[in-house]
Amino acid sequence: MLLKDHKDLKTAITALPVKEKDKLLLRLIAKDKVLTEHLHFKLLEGEADLEGRYLSLSEEIDDAIAVLLAIRKGSSKDALLVMRRLNGRVNHHYKVTKDLNTEIDLRLHLLNSMPIAYNESVFSPLAKYNDRLKAYFVRTTLALYKKYEKMHEDLQFDLKAPFNKLLNKLAENKLENAALELGLPEEL
Repeated sequence: MLLKDHKDLKTAITALPVKEKDKLLLRLIAKDKVLTEHLHFKLLEGEADLEGRYLSLSEEIDDAIAVLLAIRKGSSKDALLVMRRLNGRVNHHYKVTKDLNTEIDLRLHLLNSMPIAYNESVFSPLAKYNDRLKAYFVRTTLALYKKYEKMHEDLQFDLKAPFNKLLNKLAENKLENAALELGLPEEL
């Protein structure tokens, strides 16, 4: 049931006494962990806290990539698992902070740092993960590009170099045809 479909419910809620509204609001917020964290960030934290969250997540990305690169026989399966987990962390960061700039910056950092050059044999059971990793990487890059296009020109200019580095990474790993088919440019 959506609130917009029930105008009488909406007017009834606004007519409630403030104390009762507050009680209902607090009960609703307690049911959603992300909403609770978002409200905490919005109401109790400031710009310095955003910077701290950004730096913390950036370090987490660096540490996870370092562990991935340190694995002696790392595979595309390992990289895919790490990339999905870190991508989820960046998504959570955006849901909490609603800051598009840090989300795009973190995702660019993740994609530029993530190794994708795994060449498992076709007969290896891990070969399917190689294709999945590359497809996930290209789709994530496409989603990032769509967000990049919606940004202000000045902010786009600041992120042009790391985005071109990412597009070159696609070309180096023979993913440029798939990227072009999806609408990604060769260079910004």
